[in-house]
Amino acid sequence: MRDIFFDLSVRSVRLNFLRSLLASIGIVIGVVAISSMGMLGTNMQLSVKDQLSANVNTIMLTSDVVKTSTGLGAVSSNTIDSSTLNDIKGASGQNDVVPIHHTSTQFSVGDQNGRGSIYGLDPDDVPKFLTIEDGSNMRGSDVLVGATIASNFNLVVGSTIKIGQNCATVTRPVVRVAGILQARGIAADGVNADNAIIVPDDWYTNHYGGLDQYDQVNVIVQDVDTINQTEAAIDKKVNRNTDVVRISDASSRLSTITSTLGTITTFIMAIGGISLVVAAVSIFNVMMMSVKERVQEIGILLSIGTEKSEVRRMFLYEALILGIIGAVVGGIMSFVIGYSVVNAMIGTTQYFFQPASLIYIPYGMVIGVVVCVVSGLYPAWAASNMDPIDALRSE
Repeated sequence: MRDIFFDLSVRSVRLNFLRSLLASIGIVIGVVAISSMGMLGTNMQLSVKDQLSANVNTIMLTSDVVKTSTGLGAVSSNTIDSSTLNDIKGASGQNDVVPIHHTSTQFSVGDQNGRGSIYGLDPDDVPKFLTIEDGSNMRGSDVLVGATIASNFNLVVGSTIKIGQNCATVTRPVVRVAGILQARGIAADGVNADNAIIVPDDWYTNHYGGLDQYDQVNVIVQDVDTINQTEAAIDKKVNRNTDVVRISDASSRLSTITSTLGTITTFIMAIGGISLVVAAVSIFNVMMMSVKERVQEIGILLSIGTEKSEVRRMFLYEALILGIIGAVVGGIMSFVIGYSVVNAMIGTTQYFFQPASLIYIPYGMVIGVVVCVVSGLYPAWAASNMDPIDALRSE
């Protein structure tokens, strides 16, 4: 059996189509804003999590000892000495231990200047956590360059780079590119290899100092299930009397970063939700106008014995129709716009079709419908509580 009050609501929407359409557009914008921002944030989290998970078996060790070195203006801090390194190796068992020198400096390729990280590594340690995409490993004073630097400066195997600040009184060393590293994105092992030049450790200490002083030591655990035991063993041996090194692992960084991204996503969605507040005001205004225009109709309905709940239902139906129209259109547009935004901002849509991403479309649609219904509550209540005699007398 058809609900006559629903039919009356449909008629009202149809008779005031343009006004209803404009009110629904606000819901469309709100649904698109919430859904698109939610999908963007989720895709960022999934992308970062996927990249960081590749280094989940890495333990990072740093020290609070501060040391300043000379040579090309480099400053080294948080160093771990050779004695501590030996203790770390002893506590790590069969796991790979990779000591790392690090600084940041300027460099130039031809007439182009840039700035990036310089990492000093034993060439034998490179294959343990880095992949050479083109060329070969370091030999002599040859170096490896990250994918970002190689792309930005059009570097190929055999290219030369001048390292250090461009100063007329300082002779800057020239190095040759032996290999280009595979892009690795955000890494949780503390090595930003994409924007780095990897040099042999002896070359690093010859130019920057810091012999037997390391800025970071990474322990690459063979079995990720033993990472907690390895950390405990290192802590017991190295920090036996006082805290000498700080111990962290990729999983803790992964948790921190994903939590931060989740907070940012929620904040961005909240900003997008402001458009729904504006839409709610618009829907409220449309519903109050509808009540005012139909005062005599309401008076007739109430005078012939129509229940107040039925009058309320009639106006709530109207708000629901506006919400459903806006939500459906907004959901379709969210899929298209969300896909475009994710592709533009992240550069890949490989995570877009995962449930964790697409779930924001129905979330946005439901929120849009709820906002409409809530906006119609007061107008519906006001209509149902009119005095029938006063309503019939109105012009």
